[in-house]
Amino acid sequence: QVQLVESGGGLVQAGDSLRLSCAASGRTFSSYGMGWFRQAPGKAREFVAYIRWDGGRTDYTDSVKGRFTISRYNAKNTVYLQMNSLAPEDTAVYYCAAGRSRSWRPDDYEYWGQGTQVTVSS
Repeated sequence: QVQLVESGGGLVQAGDSLRLSCAASGRTFSSYGMGWFRQAPGKAREFVAYIRWDGGRTDYTDSVKGRFTISRYNAKNTVYLQMNSLAPEDTAVYYCAAGRSRSWRPDDYEYWGQGTQVTVSS
């Protein structure tokens, strides 16, 4: 069992940066791949980034490549999403998720946090 709690969201202006954190409980955290997803009002939940259990592989959706960086620190049971050059279209609730396989599909993830709101004003 893994419990996830996101933090770090907020209201920022276009061009600003934010770092989201996802704190996990459970001794098996380091065995899970971790994903970040986001969901804007009226839209489906979409994949943002993925990091393998050992941090050795990362994937990003095209719209955030070069702006967002996913990382993890297994000793602290935490995964991060550094978001730079934020734009209004990045506005959404951001969720972290834990899963056994490398995937962009929400259904492939077993555990989810409650989400943190990111709002980017123009």
